[in-house]
Amino acid sequence: MSSYDYDLFVIGGGSGGVRAGRIAAGLGARVGMAEERYMGGTCVNVGCIPKKLFSYAAHYAKDFADARGYGWQFPGDAQMDWPRLIAGKDAEISRLNSIYQSLMHKAGVELFHERACLLDAHTISLQSRTVTAREILVATGGWPFVPTFPGSHHAITSNEAFELESLPESILIVGGGYIAVEFAGIFSALGAKTCLSYRGAKLLRGFDSEIAESFTEELCKYSGLHLESNVIAIHEEGTQLRACFDRGDDIVVDKVLFATGRHPNTANLGLDKAGVALADNGAIVVDEQFSTNVPNIHAVGDVIDRVALTPVALAEGQILAQRLFGQGNRHMDYDNIPTAVFCQPEIACVGLDEETARQRHGEILVFRSRFTPLRHTVSKRDEKTFMKLIVDKSTDKVLGAHMMGEYAAEIIQGVAIAIKAGASKADFDATLGIHPSAAEEFVTMRTPS
Repeated sequence: MSSYDYDLFVIGGGSGGVRAGRIAAGLGARVGMAEERYMGGTCVNVGCIPKKLFSYAAHYAKDFADARGYGWQFPGDAQMDWPRLIAGKDAEISRLNSIYQSLMHKAGVELFHERACLLDAHTISLQSRTVTAREILVATGGWPFVPTFPGSHHAITSNEAFELESLPESILIVGGGYIAVEFAGIFSALGAKTCLSYRGAKLLRGFDSEIAESFTEELCKYSGLHLESNVIAIHEEGTQLRACFDRGDDIVVDKVLFATGRHPNTANLGLDKAGVALADNGAIVVDEQFSTNVPNIHAVGDVIDRVALTPVALAEGQILAQRLFGQGNRHMDYDNIPTAVFCQPEIACVGLDEETARQRHGEILVFRSRFTPLRHTVSKRDEKTFMKLIVDKSTDKVLGAHMMGEYAAEIIQGVAIAIKAGASKADFDATLGIHPSAAEEFVTMRTPS
């Protein structure tokens, strides 16, 4: 019998921690878990789930407008009931919180709804008591970052955006990544006058440049855009806020939302007491098996700052638990991870972007298709779809697929299976399309451009 209270103690009840805890308990380990905020972590509470629900709400505004082109008549304009949206979102999150908690209890994991920090490599201090564990997993995720400048305390982050008491009439969103552009589409579609500012010259750094440029064209149809612009101060102006930019122009809005990145949530966890090494940005440094420089302390998910996606954290947590308490020796494969941005219009991709593909493979073939979706030929909505395949010329292997348009995430998920399996462009060409659909473009693009 182990002299420790637990075989595994997990700090953090988000996706990676919950998966690791459940798997370990199922393999016979005595597992404890501490979560000081909410079960399900960022994804369930202030990330993927509420954001997707808000995205659905935003799409209805477009659907109502498009319906008129198809002969539907309404007695008046549709009205957004913000409190009802918030109540629906809260109910779903509460349901998911309960499910996560139930899963842990059924697995035999002992839950502590309180803060935990390390006293040494095997000792965890809780608010209620001190416990020991043979293995410790830190899965505390990330936290939104707002730079410090005069009036920065007036800004909200994505966390607070889901809890606003009322829909702002106007909002400035600061940032150029996926969270920023998603909220720009959401607030604009729900009725807020929206402006997006970003310090860089291009939005969506890290995505294929053509997709990013195509999306920027679409964004400008519904939102203001200030590129190469920094907010240097925020001042109260009556009930509103004046955001001042370094280039000299100001904007007055109801809310300023900063979506300027998330930092690994490692502060005040006692990692220094246990001797755990951190990167310059606060991320926990781990090896390919998710172990730190302290052999019995491990970390997965956003806190290690590799790929900040829920399915990645789930896979990392499972791999770790199976290695520690089962017969598992699998390593995490970070190649060809599909991802989506639930902006307006949606973006999704898998595999390499064009620039990276040229760097790694030399000669490539690029297939593109840009078109007005059939739906909008009648609705008359000014919105384009753009699709792109990147192929290794020497092997005919498809290296990447990128899409901007309706249902991009649903379409790319299927394409991702083919690319993960190593499909060639000839395999795509030999596949019959579903007509009429946007997805068929991926198997009908014949001429590289």
